[in-house]
Amino acid sequence: MSLVSTSTVSPARRVRGRLRVPGDKSISHRYALLAALVEGRSRIANYAPGADCRSTLMCLRGVGLDVAEAAGVVTIEGRRLGQLMAPSGPLNAGNSGSTMRMIAGVLAAQPFVSEVVGDASLSRRPMRRVLVPLAQMGARVASTDGHAPLVFHGGPLRAISYAPEVPSAQVKSAVLLAGLHGEGLTRVTEPARTRDHTERALGIFGVSVQVDGLTVSIQGGQRGEPQSLVVPGDFSSAAFWLVAAAALPGSRIEVEDVGLNPTRTGLLEILRRFGARVEVRETETLAGEPRGTIVVEGERQGTVEVGPEEVPSIIDELPAVAALAAHGGTVRVRGAAELRVKESDRIAVLVAGFKALGITAVEHPDGFEVVGSGAPSGGVADACGDHRMAMAFAIAALAARAPSRIDGSDAVAISYPGFFDTLDRLVT
Repeated sequence: MSLVSTSTVSPARRVRGRLRVPGDKSISHRYALLAALVEGRSRIANYAPGADCRSTLMCLRGVGLDVAEAAGVVTIEGRRLGQLMAPSGPLNAGNSGSTMRMIAGVLAAQPFVSEVVGDASLSRRPMRRVLVPLAQMGARVASTDGHAPLVFHGGPLRAISYAPEVPSAQVKSAVLLAGLHGEGLTRVTEPARTRDHTERALGIFGVSVQVDGLTVSIQGGQRGEPQSLVVPGDFSSAAFWLVAAAALPGSRIEVEDVGLNPTRTGLLEILRRFGARVEVRETETLAGEPRGTIVVEGERQGTVEVGPEEVPSIIDELPAVAALAAHGGTVRVRGAAELRVKESDRIAVLVAGFKALGITAVEHPDGFEVVGSGAPSGGVADACGDHRMAMAFAIAALAARAPSRIDGSDAVAISYPGFFDTLDRLVT
């Protein structure tokens, strides 16, 4: 029986320092998948080091691709559309919903049978939202009541026009990847704007994509070209340090070479509303992705209301947003029921963990409310296998009067293996 690790977080007056965060997880997945679908060698530097992105690479190796890793650089020998090889066994997506949902758009079009499995957590997460449009395209996919394992009986796909009910960049990406393999023009019209990394990456790989408001279109059968790319720092990882700086007056955190894609940076406006001083310096745009430096200084604490219209652009940052209130102030979030079907039920786990740390928190069907006293008692919070919960609890615990324990802290390896080492360095 394996033991789950525990980390102790001591109280802190402030956080200060300059740092870089690991490569962007969302972009790394997409670059790897697209590199697999263009003939020739692509090179991806600063590839995200977490377990989720390694799962994507393992799945690509499973369909016959030569994938090499060295010093944060991933090299992929891609093949033309339809030229992947039948795997000898199940492809394991681990804990990565991004891997499972997006590779579904690729496997549905391949002329062989393939199976994608995941760990216990991923096997509980809903996959029907990606299976429905793929079925409309002609894909044959077997599942267990809309959950993994997924078995693809691949074959020719046809173009569709699809309008998902729930905003999801992963579903959009799966349909676009399937549409790349299909015949005709595939369109996806979103109910709200989501991150656009797939659209930007397709263009960089030489695949034409049309964007008209909330509609994205792709013509099937296009052949792209291999690329040499550098992944920017992950904004969702940086979010925890930016929140820590905003929450603790007297703090100053500077994050360098971080992605500044406008579909990802909604958190910055929330920090300003909370009372922090936020400075953004865009330095360059590489491979269609703007990047630069963010500086956050904590000045005062206030009340933040997050409504449904903001949620799609900050869904991954909401656990960090909650930690703002642990240090004083109030955070209210509504319209975020999607949090219940992440790596954990993030609403329930977040509220339970904050209460365990002595912080007032209330659970709602589609969100939560956290009210900070400024000096909670501290305690023991269980991350329940969720990397973002472990990091959110650690930032919240900085406000406590006594050291706190985060059970399951090893979950940070999913996206940010060095998180706790960096925390020790920044605390003063």
